[in-house]
Amino acid sequence: MPRTIWSGAISFGLVTVPIHVVGATENHSIQFHQYHLQDMGRVRVRKVCELEDREVSQAEIGKGYEYAKDQVVPVTDEDLQSLPLPTAKAIEIAGFVPLDTVDPIRIGEGYYLAPDGQVAAKPYKLLVQALGRSSKVAVAKYAWSGRERLGLIRVRDEVLVLHAMRWPDEVRDPAAVDPPNEAVSQEEIEGALALIDRMTHEDLEGPEFTDAYTDALAKIIEAKREEKPLPDVPEPEQPGKVLDLMAALTESVQQAKASRGEDADVNEMRAKKTSKKQPAKKTTAKKATKKTTARRSRSA
Repeated sequence: MPRTIWSGAISFGLVTVPIHVVGATENHSIQFHQYHLQDMGRVRVRKVCELEDREVSQAEIGKGYEYAKDQVVPVTDEDLQSLPLPTAKAIEIAGFVPLDTVDPIRIGEGYYLAPDGQVAAKPYKLLVQALGRSSKVAVAKYAWSGRERLGLIRVRDEVLVLHAMRWPDEVRDPAAVDPPNEAVSQEEIEGALALIDRMTHEDLEGPEFTDAYTDALAKIIEAKREEKPLPDVPEPEQPGKVLDLMAALTESVQQAKASRGEDADVNEMRAKKTSKKQPAKKTTAKKATKKTTARRSRSA
């Protein structure tokens, strides 16, 4: 079981669920330290008091707020625990919303909420099943690490998961990107949809969704440790300028089909476009037949 990050309770109306919070994710990236290249001695960051010019221990360090240049207000852990907020000691559910109404850009790190003792078993299970049947997620407020946060609570395999959320004013306006105002043809849209269809997966399993960077970095470290030549670096394909967007989409579809072992048909997308026009030709042929029949009846 991962270490406990925070202990408290979920407040759901008058229902209280004692819980403790543990990390739901792990970081498997290769971590580096800083070393002095001349003798490979470890380089560390030391905590030094600016006034006494000496290194201080962790026991001598506390929090403070710089109210003015020469005035610092000390803030202790006891001060933070006695905040006049209900969210200081509980994750307070404020309401429920459909998940698709939440912009994913606001959803952050995830944590598992584990029931704390037998007294929490039944209300915990109740919240799990109620959330599952409602097809909604809970929106809650909680206070950790010196700030109040907004959170999203959902169910994953019969376990409650809390996702940290950003406040609305923490998300920048997308207008800052200045999106282009270019016209796109219907044919190009259909070509992009065909490419999306060929690149669609049932889930996130497969070699396309594995961490190739960490694996490659591990091979370099192992080669250097054993004083062997470094692995060969494949030459990356240089992206060229897109002169014909439709041709690039067609070629991309063929590459996606080939990567899945499907038969490549270069003219597939253009054939689809041609097939849509065929009914119009038949209609024209019918009109021509009617005109010919009319002429024949008149001559008779």
